[in-house]
Amino acid sequence: MTDLNVLSNCADLRLMVIDACRELTRRGLTQGRSGNVSVRCGERRFFVSPTGMDYEALHDEDVPLVDLDGRWFGSRRPSSEWRIHRDIFKSRDEVGAIVHTHSRYATALACTGRGIPAFHYMVALAGGRDIRCAPYHTFGSQELSDAALGALKDRKACLLANHGVIAIGADLASAFSLAAEVENLALQYWLALSLGEVSILDDAEMCRVVAKFQTYGQQGAEDPDLFFDGGHPGPDEGG
Repeated sequence: MTDLNVLSNCADLRLMVIDACRELTRRGLTQGRSGNVSVRCGERRFFVSPTGMDYEALHDEDVPLVDLDGRWFGSRRPSSEWRIHRDIFKSRDEVGAIVHTHSRYATALACTGRGIPAFHYMVALAGGRDIRCAPYHTFGSQELSDAALGALKDRKACLLANHGVIAIGADLASAFSLAAEVENLALQYWLALSLGEVSILDDAEMCRVVAKFQTYGQQGAEDPDLFFDGGHPGPDEGG
């Protein structure tokens, strides 16, 4: 596929990035111009939100294209966190989109150096028994990107100490949904901590939950105690 064809096929992705950025503020997952969003375009390029722009003022031509060698194309410079996006896309072929937020409760936990442990089984949505917190490094630095990659090993989300949240997914909808769920879990964990000692699920149980999430929501998922008996129920029996 030629570069021209790739760009043509990816034209709508710019609008998807803009819509996701605006939804971040509407959902309270970030404030002002913080946070950023990217979506893969072909094998070696991605669109990413521009640096320092009001999301409501964005137009499709404002969304730059970046390749995995660090070259960018367009009228606006890419997000200061472009390295995180580049390095995730470069190392994780299954990732189609990335959402970075400064959501309130998850960021508060990250400012204490905490990740989110297995206090609730839904933590497994991030791919493992916990959601790690990467150590602090200056925003936009290669050191921060390296730390994020480490915290994302075998995971789909992580916190960044004194900074925020990274969530990844096969597409933008799944990455955004996970970022929202991480914030929800952070709020629940914060509330649980305020009440006292928090019960943590053990690794064996979290392994079972992670396995169950592999087929969660799929219509063809198997359940030995559940069987399909036609598209419509029959008439009620009995008097």
